Amino acid sequence: MKIGYCLTGSFCTFKKSIEAMQSLVDSGHIVTPIMSFNAYNIDTRFGNAKDVREKVVSICGRDIISTIDSAEPIGPKHMFDVLCVVPCTSNTLAKLANGINDTPVTMAVKSHLRNDKPVVIGVSTNDALGASAKNIGVLMNNRNFYFVPMALDNPCEKPRSLVCDFSKVEGTIKCAVDGVQFNPIF
Repeated sequence: MKIGYCLTGSFCTFKKSIEAMQSLVDSGHIVTPIMSFNAYNIDTRFGNAKDVREKVVSICGRDIISTIDSAEPIGPKHMFDVLCVVPCTSNTLAKLANGINDTPVTMAVKSHLRNDKPVVIGVSTNDALGASAKNIGVLMNNRNFYFVPMALDNPCEKPRSLVCDFSKVEGTIKCAVDGVQFNPIF
């Protein structure tokens, strides 16, 4: 499959997300990386942005789509069979749920959806069971959005936080291409 793989700024999950990306490549899929402005540019305690970019390019063997104008042709050129947003932050969830298109990732999703093809969402946010719950609900009820199974990542200290199970990204993709939600979601 041709897979567009988007990373947004849940930096603490980058290691697991990049491992999932590597697994997709190892399975023979053609993976093109796409990064939000923050994911592409911000150095954090979890890693240097330049190092993350180099690792992603090394795994995929393709340049990163990192601008709105380079993401726009995704739909018109039918570039992908499926598009993934793993990790997907609360900010990106809100933008997707409300039709806001102001990053390379939101443009990639908008452009990809014009072809009636699946978008896989891997939630990673501390407020998934708080302010972001409504946006998750909106997307779950929209056509072509599929969710990687998710769970509380630290129920005692972060009772509203959900993180997707990165080991289930490929399974979710396979189901999404067939128009089926991988279950259980929670």
